[in-house]
Amino acid sequence: MRGWWQDLTDLVLPAECGGCGRPRAVLCAECRGALNGAAPCRVRPVPEPAGLPSVHAAAPYTDEVRAALLAHKERGALGLAAPLGAALAGAVRAALEAARRPGPVGRPVAPQGRLRRGKGEAGCEREWLEHGGESVPGTGAGDGPVLLVPVPSARSTVRARGHDPARRIALAAAGELRRTGTPARVLGVLRQRRAVADQSGLNSRQRLDNLAGALEVVVGGARLLAEGGRVVLVDDLMTTGASLTEAARALRVARAAPEGVYAGQGTPELADLLELPELPEVDGRIVGRGQVRGTHGDTVCSAVVAAPPDAFEINRN
Repeated sequence: MRGWWQDLTDLVLPAECGGCGRPRAVLCAECRGALNGAAPCRVRPVPEPAGLPSVHAAAPYTDEVRAALLAHKERGALGLAAPLGAALAGAVRAALEAARRPGPVGRPVAPQGRLRRGKGEAGCEREWLEHGGESVPGTGAGDGPVLLVPVPSARSTVRARGHDPARRIALAAAGELRRTGTPARVLGVLRQRRAVADQSGLNSRQRLDNLAGALEVVVGGARLLAEGGRVVLVDDLMTTGASLTEAARALRVARAAPEGVYAGQGTPELADLLELPELPEVDGRIVGRGQVRGTHGDTVCSAVVAAPPDAFEINRN
C-alpha cells in the first residue's frame, strides 16, 4: 500500500503532468484540453456486444489521455482523480441527456403494451408506456439522485494497485455533478462472484466469454438501486465493451428479481434469469421478455472517461 505521505506529496507537490510529463503540474492546460476540450459523444465498440447499454465517452483514448489514465491507474497519481472525474461527469451528463431525449437513443422499452407520444412535465414531448390501461413514464427511473455504479475490479488487483481507480474517479465525478447542480452519489453495489482471467491479449468474443456471469449485485444492493434515480454505469475506459455489458446484465438481473428475493445467492428463479439467452437490442436498449420479466424499461446507461478513437468514428458515421 502507498504511504499517506506519498499520497499527500503527489497532491501538493506533483512531480510532473500526468499527460505529457511537464514539471509541477497535475495536468497541464494542454492535456486538460485533450481530456475536456470536446463535447462527450456516444461511442460504440466494433463489434458491439448485445446487451451493451448506451455509452458516452469524454475523450479518445490516445496520447495525453491514455498517459493520464495509466498514471492514475497503474502509478497511483491520485491528483489526477479530480480532472478525470470532471471529464467523467461530462460524459455522465451527456448520457443522462441522451436518455431523456425521445427517439431511438433515449427510447424506453415496451415489454408489454405499446408506446405512444405524450406530454410530460413542463409540456415536453416524451415517450410514455401504455400498460394495463395506465400510462406511466417509459424510463422507469426513480426521482432520487443519479446513481453512479463503478465497474468493479478484482480485490487482488485493487490490493496490488493500492487503490480502486474506477471508484476514485466516480467519487470525483459525483462531487463535480453535485457542485454543478445534479444530485449524484456513488453506489458500489457490484462485485465479482467468481475469478476471471486476465483480459489483456483476449479478443472481443473471448472477453465476453471470460466475463459472462462474473458479476453480481451485493446483498441489499437491489433495494438501494430501487431507491435512487437513473443508474449510470461508470468506468475509466471502454475498449470492447465486455465489462460494461456484464455489469449491465448483473444490474438488470437484480432489478428484475421479485422484491426481497435477490441476494446474489442463485435461487431457482434467479438461476432462470441468469441463464436467459441474449435479448434483442435496439440502439443499446434491451427489448423483449418484459425487460427480463416485468420492469418498465432499461434504466441503465453508461459513461466512461475514454474510448478507442474508432468507437468515435463509428458514432459520427
